[in-house]
Amino acid sequence: MRAVIQRANHASVTVSNEVIGKVDEGLVILLGVTHDDSMQDVEYLVQKIANLRIFEDEEGKMNLSIKDINGSVLSISQFTLYADTRKGRRPSFVKAAKPDYANELYEKFNQLLKDEGLHVETGQFGAMMDVRFTNVGPVTIIIDSNDK
Repeated sequence: MRAVIQRANHASVTVSNEVIGKVDEGLVILLGVTHDDSMQDVEYLVQKIANLRIFEDEEGKMNLSIKDINGSVLSISQFTLYADTRKGRRPSFVKAAKPDYANELYEKFNQLLKDEGLHVETGQFGAMMDVRFTNVGPVTIIIDSNDK
């Protein structure tokens, strides 16, 4: 399971010209699921993300987590995080999990973030989405559960 985590403010996701998710200060998380991901991967990423100290304290040091700042999460499922570009010019997505399984783990991921006390807004699984946000810092972190 892969997550691209971006520290953000004024984040929103739009589907068919309608805003379906919106947060202010917090994180935008792009989440990719592969075939052999399990609940262990979900739990690992949720714990890592919820407690990752990437927000600045009063001294300007990254010492605070999303929980510490009472921030929100905009969570977007993104199968393209498993693009394989080694051959040719068109990416292959065979490493991405099948939609039913990917959506199941994506929903569990979002629920566990909520269980951590975080406010979570989401995109629409499988839809064409426009995601807009300001990356503050910029801070972008990539976490792969296979690297634990």
